[in-house]
Amino acid sequence: MADVLPLVERRLREALGEPDARAAVTFLGADRVEVLRFLDHVEPEREPERENEPEREPEPGRVVVRYVTLGMSAAPMTDPAAALADPERGPRAELVLSVRAGLADTDKALRPLAVLAASPQVEGVVVAPGASLDLGEPLWPGAPYTSVLVAEPGGLVADVELPEPREPVRFMPLLPMTPNEAAWKRVHGAAALEERWLRHGTDLRDPLRASVPLG
Repeated sequence: MADVLPLVERRLREALGEPDARAAVTFLGADRVEVLRFLDHVEPEREPERENEPEREPEPGRVVVRYVTLGMSAAPMTDPAAALADPERGPRAELVLSVRAGLADTDKALRPLAVLAASPQVEGVVVAPGASLDLGEPLWPGAPYTSVLVAEPGGLVADVELPEPREPVRFMPLLPMTPNEAAWKRVHGAAALEERWLRHGTDLRDPLRASVPLG
């Protein structure tokens, strides 16, 4: 229901501040999906500036931009094999993509993210942690990723609790995968890929990163 979305946006503002941009995409047979952009200065603070020194622009990669969908959680996701869709019960989620700003044209990821957010309505997909979502095209122009891994929610933005029988809205991080990583994940599983990323200290927010060693 649309009454869920104001609660979701309020939680996003509480956790991430004011969005500095937003875009809306409408798909045939689905409700409108928005993508909100938030800037997060998560790097260590710079040295104090001298008196009267002009303010400097942050260096590329020093700021993380977070793209968050708004609209996917308006209705619960239902199993396509279910005989009858329940309009109240079922998991609800929004998607979160975090990348370092200024290194690639990541704003072009807005439409692919909206496509993924609309997939439960359009294709009957239930998005859950550990799942792979295939975009069929680069996440943004020139991106080395055409799919993403859905990670566990609960870290960046807390769940939005809803009155029963509705399930909470969860914010699921998306981790871009190179084609090699996606193929390796299909064989070995999501946990094994995440462990390999961790072992090699992979910066999953780097939009220019290479595939993690898989040999």
